[in-house]
Amino acid sequence: MHAQTFNPEDTLQQKRLITRGAFFLLFLLAPVLNIFRYDLTETHFVLFGFPLSFNLHLDWVAQSSPAEVAGQILFWFILPILVLVPLALWIAFKWGRLYCGWLCPHFSVVETINSLMTRITGRPTLWEALNKGRTGKAIHWAGLTLVCALIGFSWALALLSYLLPPLPLYTDLVTGQIDLYPAIFLGVATAAFTFDFLFARHLFCKYGCAVGLVQSIAWMANGKGKVVTFDTKRAAACRDCTKACDEACPMRLPTRSHKRAKFSCTQCLQCVSACREVQKDNPEGSLLTWEPGIPGKQTVLIPVREIETKPRQPRA
Repeated sequence: MHAQTFNPEDTLQQKRLITRGAFFLLFLLAPVLNIFRYDLTETHFVLFGFPLSFNLHLDWVAQSSPAEVAGQILFWFILPILVLVPLALWIAFKWGRLYCGWLCPHFSVVETINSLMTRITGRPTLWEALNKGRTGKAIHWAGLTLVCALIGFSWALALLSYLLPPLPLYTDLVTGQIDLYPAIFLGVATAAFTFDFLFARHLFCKYGCAVGLVQSIAWMANGKGKVVTFDTKRAAACRDCTKACDEACPMRLPTRSHKRAKFSCTQCLQCVSACREVQKDNPEGSLLTWEPGIPGKQTVLIPVREIETKPRQPRA
């Protein structure tokens, strides 16, 4: 199976690549640029270069009343949470896991490794490749393992830089003077990320990511939330297709099935782009579209049982 190519006129995936790439760089550089991190050595957050201690300095607290201290906590800590959390849930309620498909650094790695593994084995996951009896050459697997390890190390180093001052950390790493506990963290985290990227990357997105799970639940609570919809009336047009939409899905979901079967859909819309490419010469266009759902038993997580309206026939 060759790598999926898309219609140059379909700029959907190009736009998504821009948002994912920009957010991935932000994820790696945010601690270095002091955009956001938590400094364990100073025990406070850093936001845009300024220490974020909620203005609760010990001297000020000692001279202030309990009401003033409570007001500072409410304004600087509780109020932002009360604003940001409902906003994130509202976005997920209407559009699903947009963060996952359009921003999440982990999902960017999922798609990258999927592409590399497809070139090696013809399938985007190891388990599918083994089922097909094709595993690829050892030298290719060595290269893929090295790529996963390098990405895993970059992730481990980025996460550690969110906790320790980045520049001294990088200096100690380059000069070989890094302390024991940071070195242990880097080793363990690199091994864990490498294992995840090689064997369980999309499984983590499906079952292990709390952020993704919360988004999916919010989305499934909205029967009218936007969802990839299949035009069943034109299903015959799929006859000559090799399931390009299903093959394009990084999460390995049945893209033409109902919403409940796509609970962990990341709204990456790769299935839509794949269908657009296959049907590019079809005047009626793609069979898959991203549009508001129709409330029903297959569009919500817990379906409401329909009440029978027809009168029952009396027993003989």
